[in-house]
Amino acid sequence: MRRRTLLSAAPLAAVTAAGLAACGSGSGGGGSDDSPDSLTYWASNQGTSLENDKEVLTPVLKKFTEESGIEVSLEVIGWADLQTRIQTAITSGQGPDVLNIGNTWGVSLQATGGLLELGDAEFEALGGRDRYVEAALATGGAVDTAPTSIPLYGLAYGMYYNVKMFEDAGIEPPTTWEEMVEAAKKLTDPDKDVYGMSLAAGSYTENNHFAFINATQNGAALNSEDGKPTSTEDGVVDGILRYLDLMQEHKVVNPSNAQFDNGTKSVTAFANKQAAMIINQNNANATIESQGMKPEEFKAIPFPAPADAVDDCASHLAGINLAAMADTDNRDGALAFLKFMTSPETQAELGKPFASLPVLVDGEPTFTEDSEQADMFMEVYSERSAPLPLVPWEDQFETTVGQAMNSMFATIATGGKVTREDVLTAMQTAQDSIRA
Repeated sequence: MRRRTLLSAAPLAAVTAAGLAACGSGSGGGGSDDSPDSLTYWASNQGTSLENDKEVLTPVLKKFTEESGIEVSLEVIGWADLQTRIQTAITSGQGPDVLNIGNTWGVSLQATGGLLELGDAEFEALGGRDRYVEAALATGGAVDTAPTSIPLYGLAYGMYYNVKMFEDAGIEPPTTWEEMVEAAKKLTDPDKDVYGMSLAAGSYTENNHFAFINATQNGAALNSEDGKPTSTEDGVVDGILRYLDLMQEHKVVNPSNAQFDNGTKSVTAFANKQAAMIINQNNANATIESQGMKPEEFKAIPFPAPADAVDDCASHLAGINLAAMADTDNRDGALAFLKFMTSPETQAELGKPFASLPVLVDGEPTFTEDSEQADMFMEVYSERSAPLPLVPWEDQFETTVGQAMNSMFATIATGGKVTREDVLTAMQTAQDSIRA
């Protein structure tokens, strides 16, 4: 099967969630109240809770204020709301000065014209393009354009498993999809409310990620060379059905997981010993431990591909980018903030609590003291990850394909049957919607 080394050349795609909630608005003209001594910052939820993010970021932002004299007003926004808040801010002209974005949104938000373009002068203020991992920086905009965001946190998926449950059952960590399914079957006991796996089956963001990963393992692409969606390819349809069958055919996922609308809920099931395995990004460590599991009680391995897979993709290239609004009243301060947040010192300080992978050249992971786990995630990030389509319609892919999978999981959870033809019909509808 194919392997890849992407960190030096390929675009990095993201951990994302398109929000549907209504949005409040900040101050006009980019949020800084026309003051060179203040900035407003919208941060994404990277820690165990919104409050945890504030606790982590507040002392970091205080250091920036001490160094620059610029006060930072912080708001942490959950993933369910963040993209809608950003879109509304761009449309209304009322928003922050600087903000986090899911890096798969890089091209679509660039196309709005609402984010500050980062040309040669801006990168000189940031310390140069060559500070950043090339693949990570490529997510900031379309090919051959000036980007409008820079990488902030790198992430990758892994499969976490409960060490004791595996040892008690005499099971070795799986290296193929088939081994994973067999292990999950042995560890499933519905009478005890214990299942082999837990999935965020009601999260359209998680679902679209695994539509992409499974399709890539099958050698299929979600977009053509000319940038058109191709979600009806056999490899896409078969990959989605394979994922749905964890609940439908193999019955190793609790049907109640169809209501899990974010990854934290599957992490909770895992921490409560209600599931032996979860597939989550490397920032799950902090949440797992916050819910009572000790580091030695769980391990992570690459998400396995089928034995006959065309490609051993184990994750999409995930991460968070940092941008400034085009209409900020404190352009110099915003650039200073971007440079500070991506300095080696700040990256190392935030890498541990937010369990992120380094986006700077020669950066080292600090999110875990387990060198084996750190090396595994770095291998997935650099060699076994593929970029989600870096196209303006990527956000539509997330919502149409992801929500279609939500509906199919809900059908399965309530006793219905989802056939291959049903998946094909749903993907045709999604593709037609995007092309329209």
